Amino acid sequence: MVTFTVFKGSKDGKIVQSTTTRDMKDDEVLIKVTHSGLCSTDEHFRKVDMVLGHEGAGIVEDMGPAVKGFKKGDSVGWGYIHNTCNNCKQCLNGRETLCPERELFGDNDHDQGSFATHAIWKYDYIFKIDERIPRQFAAPLMCGGATVFNALRSFGTKSTDRVGIVGVGGLGHLAIQFAAKMGCDVVVFSGTDSKKEEALKLGASEFVATKGVKELKISKPVDHLFVTTSFKPDWNLYLSLVAPGGTIYPLTIAYGDLTVPYLPIIRAELSIQGALVAARQVHREMLEFAAQHKIYPIIEEFPMTVEGITESMKRLEEGKMRYRGVIVAP
Repeated sequence: MVTFTVFKGSKDGKIVQSTTTRDMKDDEVLIKVTHSGLCSTDEHFRKVDMVLGHEGAGIVEDMGPAVKGFKKGDSVGWGYIHNTCNNCKQCLNGRETLCPERELFGDNDHDQGSFATHAIWKYDYIFKIDERIPRQFAAPLMCGGATVFNALRSFGTKSTDRVGIVGVGGLGHLAIQFAAKMGCDVVVFSGTDSKKEEALKLGASEFVATKGVKELKISKPVDHLFVTTSFKPDWNLYLSLVAPGGTIYPLTIAYGDLTVPYLPIIRAELSIQGALVAARQVHREMLEFAAQHKIYPIIEEFPMTVEGITESMKRLEEGKMRYRGVIVAP
């Protein structure tokens, strides 16, 4: 039996400190959490009685006898997906994120998360963190990095393609880096010029300010358009910028309907591609790619206390985070 401190949401949205007690099974690993990324999905579950956080990074402290490939002291992380059946069509095709029996953050394991001192997970759903990636930078890659890398990696983006990225925020600033390091020509769209210099340093070759503009102009169309903003864009501004046969990826979590002008989709044979977080092998490739190319998120750090988590979520909610919040354990 292991007892550890956790930080939960609540009905009124306040962060609550609590404890969790769990048995460690033969195929599970006990992780001492050192860092947790803060994701907008955590904000969605803030009013639920559950432990928050799903961008975990820490150190292996103990493990069951059936665990393979890990040892005490390893630097590891985990993300949005906790378990799958490993036997259905989707699992056997390497797309286990679509498993009908998948266990995801928010749906399962409400008694633990990465806003905690420890966590216990199945060993085949955690990932080794390369020593070239400090854990404070690795934590946001576990969901934010995995999300954008999966969209770039799994749906046919090539190094010769031109990629458009809408938004320079928690997902967008990572998407710029991954796409640029993959060899793509990257066009960034943001409200004002305030983030232009930063976007160019991250790897963009072209930048367009969109606020108050009735028509967007770029040097040539994009083959892929990744929407990373927390709000839905004005599709009438963007659809004409996508090359015939191009693909649009809405990456952020938003509720309500996706309403897109009909004829531009038909006439240019455009596709709208849903994308979830990465399957495990793609997740491993993401971490290897990030280590090789020194892709690090831009972060702000907060203490892993009720006050620290509350402050970090307030900054995220107000749109002031530059660009990923990281909760740091004492």
